[in-house]
Amino acid sequence: MSHIRLLGGFSLTEPVYAPTSFGSRRLLAYLALKPTAITRASIAGTLWPEANDHRAGLSLRSTLTRMDPAHRLLLDIGPTTLGLSRDVEVDLHSSHRLAVRLLPIDLTPSLSDISISAVAALSEELLPDWYDEWVVAAAEDWRALRMNGLEVQTRELLKRRRLPEAGVAARAAIAVEPLRESAQAALIRVHLAEGNPSEALRVYRRYSVLLDGALGLAPTIALAALIRDHDTSDS
Repeated sequence: MSHIRLLGGFSLTEPVYAPTSFGSRRLLAYLALKPTAITRASIAGTLWPEANDHRAGLSLRSTLTRMDPAHRLLLDIGPTTLGLSRDVEVDLHSSHRLAVRLLPIDLTPSLSDISISAVAALSEELLPDWYDEWVVAAAEDWRALRMNGLEVQTRELLKRRRLPEAGVAARAAIAVEPLRESAQAALIRVHLAEGNPSEALRVYRRYSVLLDGALGLAPTIALAALIRDHDTSDS
């Protein structure tokens, strides 16, 4: 079974390696984002948006013709549609299912969904350094979904006193959106639970500088209270 990787960059695993042709990579990546086969007209219009329908269709046919036979085996080619073969696994699909499982606030996640490998599965960007409109839109959807998942993982790991792993999840959430206060608060809570208030204060001060520089804002009273209330309880 072949595996297409979209998170952290595009690649194919054994037995088929990534194509050298940029057109082939774009086509495989686009199809890997889709759960089912889609029409050739839709594919051509998306991948070659500046061309008219006829020219876009010719470009798609040219890409298919030039594609290495090993890569064509990854495709499910219909008369008017294209999709990935059922034998192809895509890392985004499994990571997306993980993030969706973490959405319900009334359900306790399974241990496997808050494992360090599960945290890693939500820690990668979708096709970084690809700037096509269809990639940017999909990457933004993925960013929002995994942001929520990482915060849930942090909260659940903290609840279980698995503090080193909670720290990894919190830092991954901050890497997704450094200005998001809930992510910064999660890391502060981890440091306080570790008995490390100086590190919690450092995170708070660094965030204060970042927020002021980016938006001219200060952290909320609630975030400041995390530090203040801890100091009060220790005195």
